[in-house]
Amino acid sequence: MIWSVPPRRALLLAAALLSGCAAAGTPSPATAPVAAEAAEPEGVFGSYLSGRFAQSETDTRAAADRLLDALRRDPDQPEVLSRAFAAALLDGRPEALRLARRLPQNQAAALLLVGSESLAGRWERAEQRVRALPRQGPSQVLQPLLLAWVQQGRGQTDAALATLRPLAEGGRLRGIHALHMALIADLAGRPREAERAIRIAMAETPDPSLRLLQVAAAILARAGREAEAMALVDGLARGLGDYALAAGTPAGRRALLETRPVSSAVEGIAESHLALAAALRQQGGGEATLILARLSLRLRPNFAPTLLLIAESYAEDRHPETALQALEGVPGGDPLAPVAALRRAALYDRMDQVELAEAALQRLAADLPNAPQPLLRLGDMLRARTRFPDAVTAYDGALARIATPGGGDWPLFYARGISHERAGNWPRAEADFQRALELAPEQPYVLNYLAYTWVERGERLPEARRMLERAVELRPNDGNIVDSLGWALFRMGDIPGALAALERAVELEPRNSVINDHLGDVYWAAGRQQEARFQWRRALGLEPEPEELAKITTKLRDGLPEPPAATAQRRD
Repeated sequence: MIWSVPPRRALLLAAALLSGCAAAGTPSPATAPVAAEAAEPEGVFGSYLSGRFAQSETDTRAAADRLLDALRRDPDQPEVLSRAFAAALLDGRPEALRLARRLPQNQAAALLLVGSESLAGRWERAEQRVRALPRQGPSQVLQPLLLAWVQQGRGQTDAALATLRPLAEGGRLRGIHALHMALIADLAGRPREAERAIRIAMAETPDPSLRLLQVAAAILARAGREAEAMALVDGLARGLGDYALAAGTPAGRRALLETRPVSSAVEGIAESHLALAAALRQQGGGEATLILARLSLRLRPNFAPTLLLIAESYAEDRHPETALQALEGVPGGDPLAPVAALRRAALYDRMDQVELAEAALQRLAADLPNAPQPLLRLGDMLRARTRFPDAVTAYDGALARIATPGGGDWPLFYARGISHERAGNWPRAEADFQRALELAPEQPYVLNYLAYTWVERGERLPEARRMLERAVELRPNDGNIVDSLGWALFRMGDIPGALAALERAVELEPRNSVINDHLGDVYWAAGRQQEARFQWRRALGLEPEPEELAKITTKLRDGLPEPPAATAQRRD
């Protein structure tokens, strides 16, 4: 969300955290079937196995229940102790703190104890624990941030800023250290120092996250830079991204500008954990991400950015039910509540609960009458389910909410164009694709779709070829676009050019049925019939669409008709 950590380093940090807490992910093949089959596990071993299995299914409640039960039965088993602690932490159980005191070498436990001392206002003891953290793994990155926040908790603002200043001015993670300098200075009522630090953080982050923009806008506003702060919020509100909803209403804008991002040193510590959790998630940190996020949530309950991160992690790990539970904690009045609502609808869709998803998006569209995102997401969902006329209606509603479409709005016209084309309304589709190209003339996917369709219809072939050649220049490693160019060349009679392009496309997308089928057609036209039949058989084994299945089967039996039959295969 905020940090940028080198991939190798991020994964090493995740491994260090997990090895310390022994937080199990997927049980071994030997244990999983036993746990799955044991309806009533007995004894410590049964509780342990069923707890491990519950962890693998991200059932945090069952995992904590069973592993804590296993620990009660065998309180001196180190492996059970470590896993019970991790399960209790991930489920937000109070037992986690008690167990942390029994795990002096466990990094997650040490971080939990730092947070506990801070919550209780025992800042001197918290500082002792921070200074005792190992200089490896997550602690290596977190230690200076935690030390600065503990110093701020003790009222030592100068010392806190001095701890971070060398790292903000010349460290490898300048941006994150400068951000926390800005937060500390802002909390201490030093607007000029906060402004200087947040400018460093912004300069070090070419693609700022929502959180960084929120912090920067609030700090700049308090430093008397209202126009600059408003420009940041305005930029966030533009576009079709989910996070634009956070700044799309007057209340959301006020919250972004007026709410102090961190109101206490304890919340600053929570922010540190969240930042590292977000960085690890970007690099596949898995359960380490969730552990750090839970540590953050213990210090700042119901904090929307943390809950969204947890939900996204579970959703990516194919556990939508657990993700939904996390989203339920986002407060209704939070600026990110509409974002959480969008994510809930997406999870319902993933769970094949289409009616719930549709109702949630319609409800959000009614609550936010000027926001195109809910209806855009509704259109995307309906289009994916081949309800093309309904998708067009949803996209119409989204576009009606955009007074003057800009360059960032081309996806709406593109998506509506696809829906029109699939619904059999080519004139409207063509108009939408051309409007999308007016807004984004170099958009390769629009160039590809429009030109490919012209090729399929036998229209404007020279222009389609030029467009596809340009799309390939823009996306040379996109097998679908390279295939489109090859197919256009084939339809125009350039067999050598078509062969070169389609053989390249198959290299890029070897498991694409459409591309293999196209290459088979070109081989046949080139007189290479044995190779053509090989490609068609290959396409047949790659799950083609039902109507294409029949065509490929016919070609295997009879060869390619003359002239070659046009196929209506599409790629979005």
